[in-house]
Amino acid sequence: MSIRGKCIEEFQIGQVDISRARTITETDVVAFSWVSGDVNPMHTDMEHSRKSPLGQRIAHGALGLSVATGLSAGLGYLDGSAVAALGVDQWKFLKPIFFNDTIHLRATVIEARPTSKPGRGVLTRKMELINQHGDVVQEGLMSTMVLTRAGAAALNQSSP
Repeated sequence: MSIRGKCIEEFQIGQVDISRARTITETDVVAFSWVSGDVNPMHTDMEHSRKSPLGQRIAHGALGLSVATGLSAGLGYLDGSAVAALGVDQWKFLKPIFFNDTIHLRATVIEARPTSKPGRGVLTRKMELINQHGDVVQEGLMSTMVLTRAGAAALNQSSP
């Protein structure tokens, strides 16, 4: 088995990583509406949203959160070393994400520690979705169970 990501010991408190950018399109919002079943007119009805205080359609907050997980995966440092997502905490929707906004993720390590279970650690990062204007549109904490070096070595030894 090949683990390309980092083990828990390789993360540094305060480490900041910036993802690639991604533009949120109308297609993204329509597909998310279909998958989620959330067809709120603020996302799906141009005339309704034009008359709203925002004056235009917006992406689903949960779409932004989902894109944040994808941008995080794109950083590559948990590729094969992540065991499981443990939680999303204190997530805030600070500003709307409009159609055609280009967003990226700033991930800051706030905790990286081994657990009482051998071979595993917990990585907690502050995640900030930032639009093309430099505004933080969403933020929160994501915790992930990550292999330790010993856990990765044991996994590699058990693979054929």
